[in-house]
Amino acid sequence: MNPLIDNFISAKNIAVVGMSRSGKKFGNMAVKELKDKGYEIFPVHPEAKEIDGLTCYPDLKSLSGKVDGVWISIPPKNVLPVLEEAAQIGLKNIWLQQGAWSKEVQETIDKLQLPVVSKKCILMYAPPVKSVHKFHRTIVGIFGRL
Repeated sequence: MNPLIDNFISAKNIAVVGMSRSGKKFGNMAVKELKDKGYEIFPVHPEAKEIDGLTCYPDLKSLSGKVDGVWISIPPKNVLPVLEEAAQIGLKNIWLQQGAWSKEVQETIDKLQLPVVSKKCILMYAPPVKSVHKFHRTIVGIFGRL
């Protein structure tokens, strides 16, 4: 498998940028699954104090030294400041969920020389992989794109 993916899924303290207060975003559902898989989650939200019973942090700087990586599931137009902040605090495990990537985001990744997993669903890799994600992972593996 990809060493960036291996490094990320072996980290257990993950900052999450992409949970919503309404609870209706993919980030909220993914966090529930990641917690069930044993990950400790630290939501980053600039306004919320708590989401789904988890204490929120206003930014990545508030989590410097507490997290092993950041999982990002927000629109590409909002990703650049998160990447810049990750670079500032030396965070080296970064995962951009499908939909968070753009050409501009990639240019920033390259400029900052960040190791980033992009255009992949974390739920296809974080063990144990179950249900529809296991099926999807099998199909992707058959075509050699894991």
